[in-house]
Amino acid sequence: MSTDKQTNAKIPKRVIWLALAGAVGGFLFGFDSSVVNGAVDAMKDEFALGEAVTGFAVAVALLGCAAGAYLAGKVADRYGRIPAMKLGALLFLVSAIGTGFCFSVWDLIAWRLVGGLGIGLASVIAPAYISEISPRQVRGRLASLQQLAITTGIFAALLSDALFATSAGGAHQVFWLGIEAWRWMFLAAAVPAVLYGVISYTLPESPRFLVVKGKEDVARKVFDSIAPDEDTDRHLREIREAIEEDQLAGRKGSLRGKSFGLQAVVWIGITLSVLQQFVGINVIFYYSTTLWKAVGFQEKDSLAISVATSITNILVTLVAIALVDRIGRRPILLAGSVGMAVSLGAMALAFASATGTGSDITLPGAWGPVALVAANVFVISFGASWGPLVWVLLGEIFPARIRARALGLAAAAQWIANFAITLSFPVMAAVSLPLTYAMYALFAAASFFFVMYKVPETNGMSLEQAETLFVPKGSVKV
Repeated sequence: MSTDKQTNAKIPKRVIWLALAGAVGGFLFGFDSSVVNGAVDAMKDEFALGEAVTGFAVAVALLGCAAGAYLAGKVADRYGRIPAMKLGALLFLVSAIGTGFCFSVWDLIAWRLVGGLGIGLASVIAPAYISEISPRQVRGRLASLQQLAITTGIFAALLSDALFATSAGGAHQVFWLGIEAWRWMFLAAAVPAVLYGVISYTLPESPRFLVVKGKEDVARKVFDSIAPDEDTDRHLREIREAIEEDQLAGRKGSLRGKSFGLQAVVWIGITLSVLQQFVGINVIFYYSTTLWKAVGFQEKDSLAISVATSITNILVTLVAIALVDRIGRRPILLAGSVGMAVSLGAMALAFASATGTGSDITLPGAWGPVALVAANVFVISFGASWGPLVWVLLGEIFPARIRARALGLAAAAQWIANFAITLSFPVMAAVSLPLTYAMYALFAAASFFFVMYKVPETNGMSLEQAETLFVPKGSVKV
């Protein structure tokens, strides 16, 4: 089948529904990771927190994310993708209620950690499930729904924060039922958590997981229901052959290999995940206030600007979804790397001209608009490429027997990298903002060469075909 025919193929409505339903985990991922933004100052005043404890209370969820991502693979490979979704929904719900009614900073931190576990689970299960139920010719578009759901969740969290704070007259002010607005910000996460839990009871198990577990008859029924026009016998045969190849190669579901203790494909997934974070994208979302103030905006406008940035992120993700199955993964990633490297380099030059110290800085002359434009070009370049496509590739490149665990390890590495960037930025920025942005630009440049030399094109291939591209030469073949 030609690429054009594949791209224009009609997507079965049931597949679209299943992909959207699976992506609700991504929405919770984005919502729960961003909802804290509007509550930080009120939390700080409520519990009389210092800067270090405040920073830890915000960032601790990322450690929970890493642990949740790592555990997700074990849960999903042992019990299935759907049970893992149900567990994630429960963790989200418990965290939303716990943080909303926390009585001290220490139980706040504990509930944030629980929420992080749920985010970690969702970050693994959604892309794995979507990839495993999607026809090959539209898998890129459907897998990109994960990132679209994440960006939509971020937007929803920032918007709900703004609505609660505005309606109450401030995040620290009492709102409905005598409860402060900042607590309602966290409690609001219970709504999508319950929705995610209800949806998980309506979804079929991944057919590839069923084949791995020897339930081929059930897998056949799922394939027939989600893609009746596809060749079910061929799908089942490819999965069986991939499983037999894993066994003959001596892997038998293990992540272990000769490349520093892991299979080479696992390292590729880890590197993709780490580079996605080391370009500094979360600096724009977590620490944008300094940038906006530096170019002349008032602090009170920063939340509105953050909401606008999140809308931009959603729109460019839609662009990536439209293009990923038409022009492929590699061209989009390479173009995104160039855009990120150039824009981050421009930000480094702009802040080299800054006057003032710490957070009280200004950019003279044209450097303010240059920094503002560069920051938005960076968000656009990331959102249209590395944001969604890393999740697409992580769902494609791993063999079926290790997909959930390998994806879990790669996602855990992503959260640890996120944690490192989130914690290190304030310290590095205090030393030198130009050097900080220059470092991110170097990582963006490194991402270009990594894709150029290590990441083959997987567009239009079945999962079983795509994973063979990452098998080292000389490996045992069936």
